[in-house]
Amino acid sequence: MSEIRGDIEVAKDNQSQDAMIYPETEMLKERLEWFQDLKLGVIFHYGLYAQAGIVESWQLSEEDVWAREGREFREDFTQLQLDYWNLVSEFNPVDLDTKKWAEICKKAGFKYAIFTTKHHDGFNMFNTLESEYKVGGKLSPFKNRDILQEVFDAFREEGLGIGAYYSKADWYSPYYWLEDGKVKGRRASYDTAEHPEIWAKYVNFVHEQIKEITHNYGNVDLLWLDGGWCGQGKEDLQMDRMAEIAREKNPELIMVDRMMGGRHENYVTPERKIPDLEEIPSKVWESNIPIGNDWGYVPSDKFKSSQQLLETLIDVVSKGGNLILGVGPTPQGTFTEEETAILTEIGAWIDVYGEGIYHTRAIAKNRANDWKLTFNKDGQTHYAFRSINAPVSEIFTLEELEATINDQIIDIATGKALTIQNGTHIVAADIVQPAIGSIGLKIIKK
Repeated sequence: MSEIRGDIEVAKDNQSQDAMIYPETEMLKERLEWFQDLKLGVIFHYGLYAQAGIVESWQLSEEDVWAREGREFREDFTQLQLDYWNLVSEFNPVDLDTKKWAEICKKAGFKYAIFTTKHHDGFNMFNTLESEYKVGGKLSPFKNRDILQEVFDAFREEGLGIGAYYSKADWYSPYYWLEDGKVKGRRASYDTAEHPEIWAKYVNFVHEQIKEITHNYGNVDLLWLDGGWCGQGKEDLQMDRMAEIAREKNPELIMVDRMMGGRHENYVTPERKIPDLEEIPSKVWESNIPIGNDWGYVPSDKFKSSQQLLETLIDVVSKGGNLILGVGPTPQGTFTEEETAILTEIGAWIDVYGEGIYHTRAIAKNRANDWKLTFNKDGQTHYAFRSINAPVSEIFTLEELEATINDQIIDIATGKALTIQNGTHIVAADIVQPAIGSIGLKIIKK
């Protein structure tokens, strides 16, 4: 199977801070501070691709050969598309319990949740009136329930921030992929300049769906727009107007027109990576990384360890970013046993050491040691983390911790102050070693 992934969006050149003043500029300053305090979120990719057990909906795009190599849903491409579209009649998550989802996620330490309302395949995971290609629609066996409403209600009840993922592209829409027999790729299958009347219908379709999501489901904190080839240029979606619609009922909405740059990419979203120090974005940022190899449910998926994910979290936070982890529920509507176990382990560590994660900011410097540092916004309380997999040390120096003899150094796990010996170092054996993750120290600056 090819190791090349075609689902990783490439950022546009205009990712830097926008000096223009917009009606939302002052609001966003406060809201992005709120967002940066959250640190850890979860993103759910859920739809027909879970039923198929394939890498989201990418196999439908004939030009995206990488998505089918070695794991085709069907060998014949025409049959693949036909069978995929018809999964609407099979997808029936009868074991869906969003309250349980929310309980697991809160215990795992997540502070916000983003749910896929529609991926590129055009299958809607909410009760849209713009299409019957939806869960709970005429073609669907899943009746009398609105999954998006259940997700939002359950996560709000647990106190998490609420986000909606929405793909600006829609391969099911007759206004995006024309039914003309031509080879289709991820973009609109026709020249929009030659057929402005068709494109106008698509723009209206997108705007109406954004209105439904942001008007019919209570307060939405984040609108996470995907499909970074769509929205500008030949696929102009009138983003200024879309933002106005989205904020009519959600005046403090953070909008993420990801990988597009400019006004409506309120924060940036490096995918499957942690920026190096020299690559840290000038905008507020959020690394997005799946718990497994794929975003959605794939039966053969291989999951990252809780140790790896905790090290990722600490690295991201110490550089000033947020982290969202991708979870792919099963066709029945449950988390996998592996995901549940990983989230439980992450939550156990965060329950002890979370004060050094949430509401902190970065101390992102090149340093010749294994410590990752953050500081509380009060400026007085600093935190230092070191992976349990780092090389064994008998002592830690104050210099490593960027601390002085006048500072008080506390083991977060015990709440006890550590003894500074000879004015220069701390004995490693005096610090509690957790089973996973990192040791954590709190440094009260004097």
